[in-house]
Amino acid sequence: MKTPADLVLLPQWVVPVEPAGVLSEHAVVVRDGAILDVLPAEAAADRYDGRETAALPGHALIPGLVNLHGHAAMSLLRGFADDLPLMTWLNEHIWPAEKRHVSEAFVRDGTLLAAAEMLAGGITACNDMYFFPQAAGEAFLQAGLRATLGMIALEFPSAYAVDADGYLARGLAVRDALKGEPLLNFAFAPHAPYTVSDATFSRINTLAEQLGVPVHCHIHETTDEIADSLRQHGVRPVERLARLGLLGPNFIGVHAVHLDDAEIDALAAYGCHIAHCPSANLKLASGIAPVAAMLKAGINLGLGSDGAASNNRLDLFAEMRLAALLAKGASGNAAELPAAAALRMATLDAARALNLDDRIGSIVPGKRADLVAVDLSAPACQPVFDPVSHLVYVAGREQVTHVWVDGRPKLHQRRLVDLDTEDLTARAAYWRGKLTA
Repeated sequence: MKTPADLVLLPQWVVPVEPAGVLSEHAVVVRDGAILDVLPAEAAADRYDGRETAALPGHALIPGLVNLHGHAAMSLLRGFADDLPLMTWLNEHIWPAEKRHVSEAFVRDGTLLAAAEMLAGGITACNDMYFFPQAAGEAFLQAGLRATLGMIALEFPSAYAVDADGYLARGLAVRDALKGEPLLNFAFAPHAPYTVSDATFSRINTLAEQLGVPVHCHIHETTDEIADSLRQHGVRPVERLARLGLLGPNFIGVHAVHLDDAEIDALAAYGCHIAHCPSANLKLASGIAPVAAMLKAGINLGLGSDGAASNNRLDLFAEMRLAALLAKGASGNAAELPAAAALRMATLDAARALNLDDRIGSIVPGKRADLVAVDLSAPACQPVFDPVSHLVYVAGREQVTHVWVDGRPKLHQRRLVDLDTEDLTARAAYWRGKLTA
């Protein structure tokens, strides 16, 4: 008698990430939202009775991509202020616009817009940092996208809170309200060393240890940030955070563009993770992160898109390719960051940074069925010698045809299942009118 299953997927290739390599003519069997089995297709036909079977000829099946850093609601600020250095962009454009317009409605609509873009591009999980995380969480749940919600902290007032204590109190209240949702997780999200005080960092460190959640913070994004830290605190930001006890296996540093050798060694010794955002770093002229040196030191790196206001795409296929090319060009070593490593950064390594690698990031029995089918059958993708190479150097998000989160379809034959694209376009047009009025 055959074992019942909810879904049997039959791609041409399975790229499990863990272990590395490619499985040809294999099936992935899903039941109750989890991966039940990965086995040769012929054996699957004999062993399992799938309520639904999906044949995917010419497709590679990969784990859902994990966006390790973003500001989802800032999709409504896509293209709002381009071609400017970071602090000019923030001080003269983004922060004033946010002060005037950010609200629960803004965050809900912007997060839905971002979730639609991410799901259509094969991103099934993200790590978000923005105001009104409850509205963001509700939007992610509506879309069916797995998310880690940042409990943001700053010292200056916004429409969300008036001071750091207010930010933390509201963030903890959101965690209490939504912590029962299986698609949602939480992290403390102090914005950056230049916007957060020592006292607030110390409090976050204590709370993070008590609750066992990650800390997600921008670090060493620009040379100006480091110079300002030396003037104000007498040390560079990494050293300041180390003295405050923030660095450790639950710390996710974002950008990390300007690190010296001692700082790289320190981040590795503390077991920190880095969210590498190559497109945003280039667009804001922040620089090129020392990826080769960080990897050599043993630091775990995941890939992030950053927000659509500074990228301007939430596209991890683009980030994989750019990360691999920059690592080669900057190091002078064409073997640096090979395709398999770039794919792992966008899946399992990012999941590991979020303490979710036991649940997502690879196609392994027992993990949640967050899966993506990528069509490699088009002439522009031929011939296929190595599907992993093609996923990084050839394919783009437009090749994504199907997406499942927890075994539930979110994209079917390139059409979003749970989101109305016409409604999202109308919402975006409404906010464009508000922002340009």
